[in-house]
Amino acid sequence: MAILKFRVYFEEDDSVYRDIAVRHTQSFVSLHEVILKAFEFDSKHSATFFRSNDNWQRGREITLEKYDKAYKAEPLLMSDTTIGAEIKNPNQKFIYLYDFNKNWSFLIELINVSKEESAKLEYPAIVKKEGI
Repeated sequence: MAILKFRVYFEEDDSVYRDIAVRHTQSFVSLHEVILKAFEFDSKHSATFFRSNDNWQRGREITLEKYDKAYKAEPLLMSDTTIGAEIKNPNQKFIYLYDFNKNWSFLIELINVSKEESAKLEYPAIVKKEGI
């Protein structure tokens, strides 16, 4: 089973980041929940991911639920979408938005793929914290 390691940067300050390891078979809901835990947010607000390219342009949306807004393309749902299914290249990037009023924005970058699971970790796992 592939283990994907992502670096999740706070968009406003790239010295603040968390490294997160997930199984490729886990859903985006798992990634969403571990990001909230890693940055000590509650889970009271809306959230969405966007598949992205090297220029951090927003692509296909992967959302917690369908929101009352216009979509260019029908969004994928976090609960139905596995992370591995959305990895299109070895440097895959995502943008994560949390709390549409405060607009917390995070840049997510795939930094490692491993076939070895760590028996010490329960996935998804926060494996490194940098910055406050």
